[in-house]
Amino acid sequence: MKIDDSLKKAAGLGVGTATQARPGKGAEKAGAASTTPAGSDTVTLSSKLESLSQQAGGSAVFDAKKVEEIKAAIAEGRFQVDPEKVANGLLDTVSDLIRNRKA
Repeated sequence: MKIDDSLKKAAGLGVGTATQARPGKGAEKAGAASTTPAGSDTVTLSSKLESLSQQAGGSAVFDAKKVEEIKAAIAEGRFQVDPEKVANGLLDTVSDLIRNRKA
């Protein structure tokens, strides 16, 4: 498996910056989309998700400290991927999907 290094090639691209409209089709739509005022979006959680969140005790879904440690390890080039662990996880996921599909 080849890992694409496209993130390093696009290092100058910012996340969350306004996109520029390309000439041709869709240019009008891109310009219209950028006129939406910031902060006007709303999110509503379903009652099932709210009950699951309460059952979990309001704990975070992920460990932010662990995420930062992994980011630092990747940036420093010392992050090691265990291919056997990745393969086992993939096989477990596929097995679960097959079992759920049969049920």
